[in-house]
Amino acid sequence: MPSRNRLKIYVENSYYHVYNRGVAKQDIFLNTQDYKVFLKYLKEALTKPVVKKLLFNLRGRSFKATIRPIKNFQNEIVLIAFCLMQNHFHLLIKQNNKKSMEGFMRSVITRYASYFNKKYDRVGPVFQGRYKAILITKDEYILHLTRYIHLNPKEYIIDIKEAYSSYADYLGLRKTSWVYPDFILKFFKDPVIPELNKVNSYKHFVENYKKDSSQVLGKLTME
Repeated sequence: MPSRNRLKIYVENSYYHVYNRGVAKQDIFLNTQDYKVFLKYLKEALTKPVVKKLLFNLRGRSFKATIRPIKNFQNEIVLIAFCLMQNHFHLLIKQNNKKSMEGFMRSVITRYASYFNKKYDRVGPVFQGRYKAILITKDEYILHLTRYIHLNPKEYIIDIKEAYSSYADYLGLRKTSWVYPDFILKFFKDPVIPELNKVNSYKHFVENYKKDSSQVLGKLTME
C-alpha cells in the first residue's frame, strides 16, 4: 500500500514534518560515526559554505584551484528540530522557497546513502523510498511536533547532551548554529496558544504535559 505522505505539497514559507526510515525498517545508524556523518551533512547543507582555494605545483608551474562547495540551502531551509533514531529520522523544517526542500533532502540523503553503502560494502537503497513530508499549518501542531520529535529517544532524556536530537538546544545546554529553537521557544515567552498559559517552560511541556502529542497530531506523525 502506498505511503500516505509520499505525495508532497510544496508551499513557500511553510513548515514540514520530514521523515524517513531504513529500507525494510533496517537500521541506518549503526554506530556513533554514522550519526555524526549524517549531522555533518545537515550542517554542510545549512551553513554558509567555506570556499577553499588550493595552490599546487605541476612541472615547475604554480596553479590555483578553487574547491567548489556542495549546494547550500542556508537562506532557503530553516531546521527547527530534529531527532535521529537507529532506523529512522525526523526533521521539522521551514522552507522559504517552494522547491528548496526537494533539493535539500536529495542532497543530504544521497550523500549519506553513498557513505553508508561504501562503509558497509553494500549496494542498493538505504532508505525506504523517498522521504515523506507533511505540511504543518497550525502553530499548535508545530509546537506538538517538536515535542513528538524530542520524545522519540525517551531513553536518552536523562542524558540529553548525548541524544542525537535538538532537545539540548531547546534547553540551553548546547548551541548548534544551524538549528533554530527560537521559532518554538517564543510561544513560551508570549503564549498565543491558550493551552500554554499554565506551562512555565518548554522542558515542562515536553516532559510533564498531560496531553499525548501523538493524539493531537494524528496523521501528521510517522506511519
